[in-house]
Amino acid sequence: MSGGKSKTLATWIALVGGGFGLHRFYLHGFRDVWGWMYPAPTLLGLYGVQRMLDLGQDDPLSWALIPLLGLALATAMLMAILYGLTPDDKWNARFNPQRPAASSGWAAIIGVVLALLIGAGVLMATIAFSGQRYFEYQIEEARKISQ
Repeated sequence: MSGGKSKTLATWIALVGGGFGLHRFYLHGFRDVWGWMYPAPTLLGLYGVQRMLDLGQDDPLSWALIPLLGLALATAMLMAILYGLTPDDKWNARFNPQRPAASSGWAAIIGVVLALLIGAGVLMATIAFSGQRYFEYQIEEARKISQ
């Protein structure tokens, strides 16, 4: 880590591009294994959304893939919240050890608020979608058995 890392910038990168691991690459570089684990579930979830738009809501594969997108986005929003709420002294000790102490402003807090709103909405929508599809599947299977 040669250059200093901005807490505000890390928060906003996680907010905007966190589903693809861009915040991890900003903080840890392109050799970060965890950063490379973000794009796969995001892309699979987007593929599930596309399948549902093309084939309808009865496609079982899209049921399995769409929650991956929701969980990837909720995880990215959680990281944005974590970055934005990290105390400045701990942030600087970890990511800016040889630089003068920098304090973050309101931009980091605004990013945290947006991440909280988006993350909560995405997580609730993912749980609702998954639960609805699961129970609809159970009802369809029960109908098949009863006939």
